[in-house]
Amino acid sequence: MFFDHRKVQRIKAQYPGGTRIQLHSMSGEADMPSGLTGTVDFVDDAGQLQMTWDNGRSLALVPGEDSFSVIPRPEQSDLSKRY
Repeated sequence: MFFDHRKVQRIKAQYPGGTRIQLHSMSGEADMPSGLTGTVDFVDDAGQLQMTWDNGRSLALVPGEDSFSVIPRPEQSDLSKRY
């Protein structure tokens, strides 16, 4: 699947490096179970999310082909603030 330049730019903005992802399903990859988590390294010029998975694998996600969700970043609690 190929995306036009504007779509790739939107994907890059939506999934910056460091974004945590939870996998629901990956097309053609039986060894990538639902629930697996990983970190976005970068979005390439084809719009694929280059990932480092918590199982040690490095496989790209393809938006619109693979099913996944973003894991929200935890909010900083007031207890962690320094006064």
